Amino acid sequence: QVRLMESGGGSVQSGGSLRLSCVASGEIERHYCMGWFRQVPGKEREGVAAAYMGGTSTYYADSVKGRFTITQDNAKNAVYLQLDTLQPEDTAMYYCAARVTYFASECGLWSAYDNWGQGTQVTVSS
Repeated sequence: QVRLMESGGGSVQSGGSLRLSCVASGEIERHYCMGWFRQVPGKEREGVAAAYMGGTSTYYADSVKGRFTITQDNAKNAVYLQLDTLQPEDTAMYYCAARVTYFASECGLWSAYDNWGQGTQVTVSS
C-alpha cells in the first residue's frame, strides 16, 4: 500500500505563491502517476495537475495552466506543485494522489486515481 503525505499549504494574499510537496512511501511501483487535486466544500474534487514519475509528461487543468507548475524528484518519490499568481478561487483543500499505470497518457485521467493523501489547506485572501 502506498502512503502519501502532503505539506506546504497555508494562507496567502491574492497574487501570492505557495509550494506544495507530496512524498510517497510504502509499496511503490515503478510505473505510476502522481497528481494534485483540490476540493471546495459542496463541490466535486477537481484534478489540477499530474506527472508521470520518471518521465516528462505533465497535465494541467485549464483553470491553472500558466500559474501552477508540477515538478518531481523521482529518486525521492516526491512531487511538488508550485502555485503562483494565486487567486481567491484557488482556495481549497489540496490532495496528492497516485495511480499505477504503464501509460503516461493516463495521468490526465483524473477519475482513475486510487491512492490519496490527507490533504493540505490552501487559503487565498483578496
